Amino acid sequence: MSLIVFWEYSTWGIIIQFAILAAILLLANTLRRKIPFFRKSLLPTAVIGGFIALALKYTGIFDGIITTDFLDKVTYHTIALGFIALGLKTAYGANKVKEKGGLAVSGARNGLIIVGGYVIQGIVGLAITYFLAATFMPDLFASAGLLLPMGFGQGPGQANNYGTMYESQFGFVGGQSFGLSIASLGFVWACIPGVIYMNMLRRKGKIPPVKEIPYQDSKDLEEMKGTGSELPLVDACDKMTIQIGFVLLTFGLTFLFMWGFDKLLIDNGTLGNFGVNTVRPLIWGFNFIFGTLFAILVRKIMAWMRKKGVAKRDYISNFMMNRIAGVVFDFMIIASIMAIDISVLKSLWVPLLLVTTAGGFVTLFYLKFIAKRFYKGFEYPGFFVMYGTQTGTASTGIALLREVDPNFETPASQIVVSGSVGAMVFGFPLMLLMSLGPKQPGLTLIILIVFFAVLMVGLNWRYIFKKRKPKVDAEKHE
Repeated sequence: MSLIVFWEYSTWGIIIQFAILAAILLLANTLRRKIPFFRKSLLPTAVIGGFIALALKYTGIFDGIITTDFLDKVTYHTIALGFIALGLKTAYGANKVKEKGGLAVSGARNGLIIVGGYVIQGIVGLAITYFLAATFMPDLFASAGLLLPMGFGQGPGQANNYGTMYESQFGFVGGQSFGLSIASLGFVWACIPGVIYMNMLRRKGKIPPVKEIPYQDSKDLEEMKGTGSELPLVDACDKMTIQIGFVLLTFGLTFLFMWGFDKLLIDNGTLGNFGVNTVRPLIWGFNFIFGTLFAILVRKIMAWMRKKGVAKRDYISNFMMNRIAGVVFDFMIIASIMAIDISVLKSLWVPLLLVTTAGGFVTLFYLKFIAKRFYKGFEYPGFFVMYGTQTGTASTGIALLREVDPNFETPASQIVVSGSVGAMVFGFPLMLLMSLGPKQPGLTLIILIVFFAVLMVGLNWRYIFKKRKPKVDAEKHE
């Protein structure tokens, strides 16, 4: 029988590494509150902390203490845990929001808009790196630009997953760091150009100046109160313990599904090389999608049990699930930025800056068009929540939204939520193209262009197929 050696680093390693990340987050939060530039930029605390951690890493202070393996695992698992927490939430007030926003918060429409943003980012990114590889940079991985929608649109978790897959499966040296760097620069694009554009609109009088809103008047208070039938904060089991239990149970079910699928159809050779090289990376790389699906299933089961009287309380708290998601996403962001290996980017700075700059401008103009056409009555709140989300994360989108709609009086806060399921459905072909891209980048670029056209037709079908009223012959009425 082996005994734990309490004084060895192997016993304390994980705790120490989390403690260092937490300390940097606290430092970053202090800097954000005290330094006007950081406060006005709206850069999330975790992003500031990530860049501080990255700088400290290259001083050598963390050598032998924080490992790359630890950072990679934190980034990989926290994306699933965060999506599970969000997936377990109950959509209180959904009917009221639907009536208020109408077609603007349609899940299908917003799903098409979100995926359209991913696809246009993929087109721009792939076109740039494919051109560079064919001309000035023949050693460049031609499909590197496909990581743009993963870093901008999906965030650090997916950028890490696909960057790692491109590096290990297709020989893209520095692929993981390239993807994480795109995600990091995406936060910069979300916050700094986003705030500059916001201030331009404010000076023109198109959006009102923001007023400080007391906490008790915010939407958070409604979620904190819950339904009135939730568990008390302190009972035989603490309320937060119940919430964490649901999240971890769902994550366990997610693992069992992926592990079982792998054993039944891949490990035994049923799908051959296609299963090993294509399906396995997709299954394990999309842990957050399967986590979301199982979270919805668990939520539905709990709602059914409540309806049948088996469960006497609403065990899942929206407010606490939001807090859990916030915690794990903060650690995901700081770990992902710290995991960047700058040394492997020395030959990738040109494509990195070209891809992210082009991606930032294209995303801005695409969403300006979308907001003006589809978010009538709340064009600017709709634009900023989508722009922040499609270059950073959902929390970045909400941070920008609070500056133009602090009371969430418009349906803009529901856009990303309502479109998430639709985006999973419509975005599935893009996930397949992410695996095809390294093998046939030219064909993938053509398919992406066609795919974008199809998405735009689907998004605008009401305008395209709108029945036009016949012109009345004026002479007949004379």
